[in-house]
Amino acid sequence: MMDQQGKPPAARKAARKDGEGNGQKVVPKDGQHEGRQLARKDRDGGGQRQIALLRGVNVGRAKRIAMADLRQVLGELGFTGARTLLNSGNAVFDCDGLDAAQSSTSMSATRIEEALVLKLGVGSRVTVLDAQQLDDVVADNPLGAIAVDPARLMVSVFSNPADRAKLEPLAHQPWEPEAFALGRWAAYIWCADGVLASRAAAAMGKLLGDGVTTRNWATISKLHALARADA
Repeated sequence: MMDQQGKPPAARKAARKDGEGNGQKVVPKDGQHEGRQLARKDRDGGGQRQIALLRGVNVGRAKRIAMADLRQVLGELGFTGARTLLNSGNAVFDCDGLDAAQSSTSMSATRIEEALVLKLGVGSRVTVLDAQQLDDVVADNPLGAIAVDPARLMVSVFSNPADRAKLEPLAHQPWEPEAFALGRWAAYIWCADGVLASRAAAAMGKLLGDGVTTRNWATISKLHALARADA
């Protein structure tokens, strides 16, 4: 049975639950269903734009990767137009000329991880989003009103979106003065007293470990702009 907006009751119930945390909710935007259809179409391959996030590179002396080397690796894998942002392992590239078997987001992540080891001798967990998913990450952020410093608003992108369910209990706990919320592809943590002092970030780390790759809101915003340039 459908309601007046053409949505089944189960879909309405799931939408109401999305992103709860400290009273904050991710409210589904108009056209969300169409956006998810586009994301699924993108992941089938065929020239879509993708975004790679490398975990834990260029932190201290370990896992050092020059961004020029990362761009070269991406080019050798058949990705085109590779651009990088900052020195923390953020790349935007296109999959023109690659078939679906080579260019799903999960396959892209696997291919990049293997190439980093084989060509650069660096092991790093890689998370890949398509452009629509990154749009969702930006649109889903429910903490913008309280996050007065974008450097302390952390966005932790799931390597496996199914892991989102493991974090749902955290979204219903009181974290003040911090805040914790869930979107479709990421968790959002307002670290009021800094990342190292964040109880919410520590709790998430215990549950998922390297199952998330984290960037602050300032980096996510810049990466989103780069991914949408000339799109």
